[in-house]
Amino acid sequence: MSLRIEPREMAEVLVKIRKMSFAQEMSVKLGKSLIMSGDLFPEDIAPVLAPNKYGNVAIFPMAWGFTHKATTKPLANCRVETADKKALWRDSWYRRRCIIPASWYYEWGYPVYEDDSRSMVEHRNTKKIKFAIQTEGSAITYIAGLYRYEEHSGMQVPMFSILTREAAGSVKDIHDRMPLILDKGDVKDWIRPNGDPSAIVEKALSNMVFEKAVEYYRSPNEFITM
Repeated sequence: MSLRIEPREMAEVLVKIRKMSFAQEMSVKLGKSLIMSGDLFPEDIAPVLAPNKYGNVAIFPMAWGFTHKATTKPLANCRVETADKKALWRDSWYRRRCIIPASWYYEWGYPVYEDDSRSMVEHRNTKKIKFAIQTEGSAITYIAGLYRYEEHSGMQVPMFSILTREAAGSVKDIHDRMPLILDKGDVKDWIRPNGDPSAIVEKALSNMVFEKAVEYYRSPNEFITM
């Protein structure tokens, strides 16, 4: 999975984050760009919604993927079915939840054809293609995640992981998993530390639309100056 953030849709927010001294220090410590737009991948820094010290929704820079001594790869995803049980995720599940606002997300899946008469076995044996998937009728797809702080080069850095669930709606035709995606109206309750995450999970959206992904190449227009 990877994400797409259209720079024009979030230009004001991105400029605000890039001016934060915390974000600039984080970029240096991790050796990662503060572009935060275009196509984003695990280990990249992304704009994330989380509670500020007053408990209100605010935007922060966070790096994508928890780290763990058992692997050199970032733990970019977490299954919602076991988030409250596994030690790695449990504390964040109850106390540190976030939202990653994206234009859409990418996933490799099985192509679907009109009047498709193939068997499930034949369908699953088809070569996968890359899809762009987003919430139907919305410019922003609100993806639920967990976050925590990790020490990197002497700095406490916020790291996030995306929650995934069993695919629902039209997405199950192309993949067996999908991110946990919420309605804009549920964002505040999701990130509230004393909220009930299990109740909000039940309200997760399944009305997605998708199409074959277009390969974008970073252009000067995607670099927003401060």
